[in-house]
Amino acid sequence: MIESMSAYRIREYGEPILRKQCVPVGSVGLREKEIFDRIARTMYEAQGIGLAACQVGIGRQLMVVDVGGGLIKLANPLIMLREDESAIEEGCLSIPGVTIKVKRAMRVLVQGLNEEGRRTKIEGEGLLAHALQHEVDHLSGILIIDYASSQEKDSFQSELRELEEKARLK
Repeated sequence: MIESMSAYRIREYGEPILRKQCVPVGSVGLREKEIFDRIARTMYEAQGIGLAACQVGIGRQLMVVDVGGGLIKLANPLIMLREDESAIEEGCLSIPGVTIKVKRAMRVLVQGLNEEGRRTKIEGEGLLAHALQHEVDHLSGILIIDYASSQEKDSFQSELRELEEKARLK
């Protein structure tokens, strides 16, 4: 099904939807399944490991993640448990050219609705835990740059200004 659908345009830093709180979905129906598939296609085409609906212009709590263990599709994700800590270098498809070392939980338990609309729990560790937390952040309007120190922020100000200017022209 993914092959027949076109990819979305990935929204970049400076576009207002990236800072908005996404709305929970009431249930997972055909429309949500189509969005999941198109978000997944967009993520794979961009060679990412996760993508949230707001990153493609849809203000709903839908996200996909695939760090190599198979595609995870979640609606209304909620982090139920965080354990330990690790810091890894993270990038973001919505902020091209910027990477930041982000400290997050090393293990998480995330609850949400799967593609069939059933309540599901996903346990993630390491990269998967980071990716899940990164996408859940997106659904609340939080970006990786929000974790940066003021010194780090200084180092990528020109990239952010360019992205803001590009967003203004859209």
